[in-house]
Amino acid sequence: MLVLVAGSMVSPMVRYLVRAAWSEARILARRRPIEAVIADPGTPAHIRSQLQLVRAAREFAADSIGLRVKGSFSTYTKLEHDTLVLVLSGAYRDRLLPITWWFPIVGRVPYKGFFDFQSAHRAAADLRQRGFDAFVRPSPAFSTLGWFDDPVVSTTLSDDSIELANTVIHETTHNTFYASGQTVFNESFANFVGARGAEQFFRSRGDTALARQAAARWADEKTLGAFWRGVFDQLDSAFRAHAGTDSASRDARLAARDSIFRLARDSLTTSLPRRIRTIPVEALARARLDNAALLARRIYLTDLEQFDAVYHASRDDLRVAVQRIIAIARANRADPFGGLEAWVAKSNGGVRGQVSGVREGSGE
Repeated sequence: MLVLVAGSMVSPMVRYLVRAAWSEARILARRRPIEAVIADPGTPAHIRSQLQLVRAAREFAADSIGLRVKGSFSTYTKLEHDTLVLVLSGAYRDRLLPITWWFPIVGRVPYKGFFDFQSAHRAAADLRQRGFDAFVRPSPAFSTLGWFDDPVVSTTLSDDSIELANTVIHETTHNTFYASGQTVFNESFANFVGARGAEQFFRSRGDTALARQAAARWADEKTLGAFWRGVFDQLDSAFRAHAGTDSASRDARLAARDSIFRLARDSLTTSLPRRIRTIPVEALARARLDNAALLARRIYLTDLEQFDAVYHASRDDLRVAVQRIIAIARANRADPFGGLEAWVAKSNGGVRGQVSGVREGSGE
């Protein structure tokens, strides 16, 4: 304790970690077993129903997908406000380079969570004053990667049934596998498992309507992922075309950026809504367009089609697909996306070879 107090007086990062640990401790201290909350006659009916769904999704994650749920989502904490945490992302305005922060265990990550909302907005204002883009967004849930028994919090229960099941499966995916320093892979992988897991969860319960809705949301996620990748690639090409360090080159990069974001805004309000089924047109029109927001979205939406390719190569068996993807990531720690792409290419080659009568690969 003396070391922490001394550190908090001299290091902003230590101060941040102490405040975050205190907020986390308060959440953990107020946990109640979900079973007790469900059985409590004073629990509102909609809370009881949502917690029963959490319990069922947690069991499905463990039994059907093979995730390590540990003690996560076996307890419930009621918060005093409607937002759990604000997440800050930052980026250079003329480069596709995120601001990153280093934390114990998880390594360097391109976002920073704040339980203190004023601190989040102050940190964002500081980044903007220093000439960076900054993007602040709410998050209804979080994971301590299995180090603690994370409760389901009241903010998460405000989601609909599909998002609630998705969140439980997404966060327990982090308990199962988390590659240090590979945030984009970790979050995109968990996004895939959460979405496909929610779809299979509702199908296993005979709820074909919600299963279809979950599949439609996942299809939209992949469409958005492809859209944001296109914007990313255009910016990357434009920035590379004006790669100098002089002011004229920087001005050219910023001008190209403004032009590309204008075109993206036009697509968000015209062509993209015709391809999206589950996201309101107004939400697409309000999407923030700067480098920080773009990179923040890419954290969860990178190469989603590659994860789906492994899923389909596994005959839509999510348990097998998850095991394969984790094995690929472990064998390619420096570049898990590269390993995934290579596996998919080899698998597809094997399928083409078998169709043509020539075996080109084993698919493993």
